[in-house]
Amino acid sequence: MLRLTEIKLPLKKYTDDDLRDAIVERLAIAPVDLLNFTVFRRGYDARKRSNIFFVFTLDVELKDEAAVVKRLKAANNDAHIGPTPDTRYKFVTQAPANLQSRPVVIGTGPCGLLAGLILAQMGFRPIILERGKAVRERTKDTWGLWRNNKLNPESNVQFGEGGAGTFSDGKLYSQIKDPQHHGRKVLEEFVKAGAPEEIIYVSKPHIGTFRLVKMVEAMRTTITELGGEIRFGSKVDRVIIENGQVEGVELAGGETIASQHVVLAIGHSARDTFQMLHDQGVYIEAKPFSIGFRVEHPQALIDKARFGPNAGNELLGAADYKLVHHCANGRSAYSFCMCPGGQVVAATSEEGRVVTNGMSQYSRAERNANAALVVNVNPEDFPGDFKTNPLAGIDFQRQWESAAFVAGGSSYAAPAQRIGDFLAGQPSTALGEVDPSYQPGVHMTDLASCVPPYVIEALREAIPAFDKQIRGFAMADAVLTGVETRTSSPIRITRNAECQSLNTRGLYPAGEGAGYAGGILSAAVDGIKVAEQVALSIVGQKSAG
Repeated sequence: MLRLTEIKLPLKKYTDDDLRDAIVERLAIAPVDLLNFTVFRRGYDARKRSNIFFVFTLDVELKDEAAVVKRLKAANNDAHIGPTPDTRYKFVTQAPANLQSRPVVIGTGPCGLLAGLILAQMGFRPIILERGKAVRERTKDTWGLWRNNKLNPESNVQFGEGGAGTFSDGKLYSQIKDPQHHGRKVLEEFVKAGAPEEIIYVSKPHIGTFRLVKMVEAMRTTITELGGEIRFGSKVDRVIIENGQVEGVELAGGETIASQHVVLAIGHSARDTFQMLHDQGVYIEAKPFSIGFRVEHPQALIDKARFGPNAGNELLGAADYKLVHHCANGRSAYSFCMCPGGQVVAATSEEGRVVTNGMSQYSRAERNANAALVVNVNPEDFPGDFKTNPLAGIDFQRQWESAAFVAGGSSYAAPAQRIGDFLAGQPSTALGEVDPSYQPGVHMTDLASCVPPYVIEALREAIPAFDKQIRGFAMADAVLTGVETRTSSPIRITRNAECQSLNTRGLYPAGEGAGYAGGILSAAVDGIKVAEQVALSIVGQKSAG
C-alpha cells in the first residue's frame, strides 16, 4: 500500500468513484492499475472563506507500486506519495496461564477504560475501581445539579463512569506525538463500541455526550466479558505501601484489595485522592494550568466569520476556532475546549463552588458556540510555597471557585457578564442578544472578583485581538460565564520510564489527573501506554522503548 497525501478537491459530497478518478488523475495511471483504496484522513482548508476545499489522505493499492513511485520521483514530482505505515496495534505480551496477581485500575475515564480494556485483552483480568456511579445513574445525578441545584459530590461531571469527557464535546483529536499509532487503536475501539465510523478518518473527529454514554457501557461490557471486573461506588481511601512498594488499596468501606500493580487514572479533580497520596509520601509536583471564563456567541456568527459564503454548508457543519494571544503582561490568553453548537455546563465536584465546562451533542445543533477563554497561571502564582506544598494549585483553584459561587448568588448559579461591559470595566445588569446556556442559570455581575487581576488584564487585551481573527468575537452582547479552573491537573505525579511513580514501585500515575494528558484521546493513549508497562512488569519483561 502507498499513502497519497494532499489530494485537494472542491467542497462537495464524494462517492468512491469520484475519489477513484482523482487518484487515477493524480498518479497518471490507467484505471485498471488502481486495485483498491481507503480514506485515511479527510479535512478541509478554510483559510480562504470563498474557496474552501477538502484535503484527503488516501491509502492506495496499485498493480505496480514500485514503478509508479520511480516514475514520479524521476519526474521530480513525488506527488506526496510514500509507503503506508503499519498502524495495526500489537500487544506487547499476554498474561500467563497461572496469573498470580490481578492489576488494579483506579478510575473509569478515558485513561482508566483504555488501560482496563488493553489489560483485559491481554488476559490480565483487571479490577477497575470507580468512586462514582455507572454512567446512566451518573447522568441523572448530573442533571440533578443542572436542573435542581442539587450536587452529589461523588457523582457529577467530574466523577463517575466515563470521566469528565462524557460531559464534553467528545473531541477525539490531539497534538501528542504518537509514533506507535496508539491513537488509532483508541479510535478503532471506540468504533467497535458504537462510535460513528467517520471518527477513524475525519481530521477533527467528535462524538458528543449521548453517544459517549452508550460507548462507555459497551466498553464496560467488553472488559467484563474478557474477565475484568468493574466496581462502582468504590472510593480508594488509601494506597497500601510497604518499603516503597505498592501492595494494594483500601476502600472507603474498609475492604482491601491486594495488588502490586495499581494504575492511578483518577482525573484532574480527584483532590482528596491527591491529598491522600501526598500524605502517604508519594512524590508529587505542582504544575502550571490555566483559568478564565467560558464565552458564548451565536453559532451563526462563528460560522459566518470562519466560512463566509459557505456558512451553513452541511458538509462543513458548525465552525470551530482556536485562538491565542501573547499579552503585554507576559501571560498567554487562549481559547480552549471549543464546543460548536453546544452549551456551558456546571462542572463542580465540591459544595459551595462554581466551575464551568463546555459540552456538545454529536449534531452540534444548539444556538450558541462556547469555548473557554483562559490565561496561564504558574506555581509561583499559587498561595504559599509550592515546593513544600505541591497541592498549592488546588488551594488556588478553590479560592476562585468559591469566589465565583458567591458572585453567582451562592446558589450554584454562575456569575456572568456581557463582553461589552467586561471590556468597559463595569458590571452587567441585564442580558442582550445572547441567551446563555448555563444551567442552573446565571447571575449578571462583574467578573473581576472571580479571577486574579492579571487574568482580567490579559483577557481585556486579548478579546479585541481575537476580534481581528474572528469578526464579531468582541460583540458587546456575547456572554462570559465564570469560572473555568479545571483546564488541566494542578499537579503531576511524576513517573519514570516504566511509568511508575518515582518513589513508589508498582504505582502507575496515568492520564490527566497525573499530569500526563489533556483531553479524551491523549488520556486514552496514555492509558494504553501505562497498561503495556503494567503487563510487561507482571510477566517480568523489560520495555522495548
